Amino acid sequence: MESLARRFGLRTDPTIFFFSAIFMVVFALALIIAPGPIGSAFEAARAWIVTNLGWFFVLGVNVWLGFLIWVASSRYGHIRLGGRNSRPEYTFVSWFTMLFAGGIGTVLMFWGVAEPMSHFATPPLPGVEAHSPEAAQDAISIALYHLGLHTWTIFTLPGLAFAYFIYRYKLPVRVSSVFYPLLGDKISGPIGKTIDVVAILGTLFGVAVSLGLGSSQVAAGLNELFGTGDGPFVQILIIVALTAVAVGSIVAGLDSGVKLLSNINIGMAVALMIFVLVTGSTLFLLRGIVETAGLYLHNLPRLAFWNDMLSDVRPDTDEWGWQGSWTVFYWAWTVTWSPFMGLFVARISKGRTIREFVLGVLLAPSLFTLIWFAIFGWQAMELDGIGAAARDQMGDAAGQLSEAVSNSIPLAMFAFFENFPFTTLIQGFAVIIVAIFFATSSDSASLVVDMLCTGEAHAGPVQQRLFWGISEGTIAVLLIMLAGEAGLTALQQVITVVGLPIFCLVFMMIPSLAIGLAAEDIDYITVGTRPTAEDLHGEGATLPTTDRIDGRRDGGAEPSPAE
Repeated sequence: MESLARRFGLRTDPTIFFFSAIFMVVFALALIIAPGPIGSAFEAARAWIVTNLGWFFVLGVNVWLGFLIWVASSRYGHIRLGGRNSRPEYTFVSWFTMLFAGGIGTVLMFWGVAEPMSHFATPPLPGVEAHSPEAAQDAISIALYHLGLHTWTIFTLPGLAFAYFIYRYKLPVRVSSVFYPLLGDKISGPIGKTIDVVAILGTLFGVAVSLGLGSSQVAAGLNELFGTGDGPFVQILIIVALTAVAVGSIVAGLDSGVKLLSNINIGMAVALMIFVLVTGSTLFLLRGIVETAGLYLHNLPRLAFWNDMLSDVRPDTDEWGWQGSWTVFYWAWTVTWSPFMGLFVARISKGRTIREFVLGVLLAPSLFTLIWFAIFGWQAMELDGIGAAARDQMGDAAGQLSEAVSNSIPLAMFAFFENFPFTTLIQGFAVIIVAIFFATSSDSASLVVDMLCTGEAHAGPVQQRLFWGISEGTIAVLLIMLAGEAGLTALQQVITVVGLPIFCLVFMMIPSLAIGLAAEDIDYITVGTRPTAEDLHGEGATLPTTDRIDGRRDGGAEPSPAE
């Protein structure tokens, strides 16, 4: 394998690279040769996972969030992800835009209107009347539960583990490095390489599913604007175009390509949000932002542990409860992004403290998500009619948006903009934002997969990066072919199955991190003895020495965590 890698001019671990490529090609051929049996197998596997392990996904993310809060508030929070004197490479604004554009911008554009409207029209909680004020409040709360703190928890835990072990233990840029306290030197053997191959394949499928969802939304927008149709053929052409944009950014690299696209993209998304705020029901939305924060904090404890245990088994699929198609799907999909997003966030977070990292990655994007849903979600529900009195007054206009969303989730955002001025212009602007968001996610993932293979933070040869970028687009095309008219449902089946092993890997990062942190030689922070009046004012008085704020004694050498 090493000679083959040299022949192709690759700079990589041959075992990880070629085994990942082989498994990917085998699966691609299986999709082409036998799409029917493959689809049936994924459908059956997803039904089993949702029914028997849905509770595991729900509980797991809560455990991860609790662990992160403990780490950030503990005496380990002031540890820098790097040497004592290391400082962040990127400003906070650039840091935020890159992690946001790479992580969840695509999801907000897809679900910003669709999810609140879905829960508003079909309330998941028992005893709630559709289109009522209670349904509206629950819809916003559930959407934020799915895409707020808990989603960013799934990114933050792996990101922290990668940054800690890569920068403080000086280990290779690979998922297996996170398990050094548990495996020791075995991270360089078959076990470690297997972990890396699984992480690479999970990342490829997670991003491919996202490309599939993104292509359906772009296709819906183009069909609305130009009548191009939105079938599988159109979606495949869109994936090819998005992959071409991503490949161009991949060649440019992290700073020139990904950073530039991310900054442009987040600026366009903020402009779109401000447009809705200004041209929509401004006062209603401003009040909604404040109230949404209270609703989220009030309902989060209940929703976070809600497991739909009293629902009946669905006779058609034997799946247990509503959460299989929503919460479990979200966590399974998001966790497939965790190797990619974790390493990507770790790459751009060197020099930050653990406390700064955890609070920044958890809170900043979650706050933006709250504002986004408060503006798009509440505006959409008001346009549809909240409460019986409002709907009676609206007449035939009531319910049109919720009907459009039920007919086509990818069309939700574009149907929403039909109620605003400059409709065609804004719909076209939204199509561009979605396209760039998905291209940004693809190029970020390709760079990270390349790092997983090389074990280095620096980009590998161009042909290496191009291979992974093109591979993501190819898998997305094949999944679209497998999905056919089933679309979103088939993609949910694939990602739920792929997400289970990645979820288990991320769970094991907690004991590994705990062991690593426990080995740190950190004193408790003290402030010394309180000075007396003589100490302060006496001749030749000196203040008592105190410990440094980072918890280490002055003049002490920084220990190596690997020792």
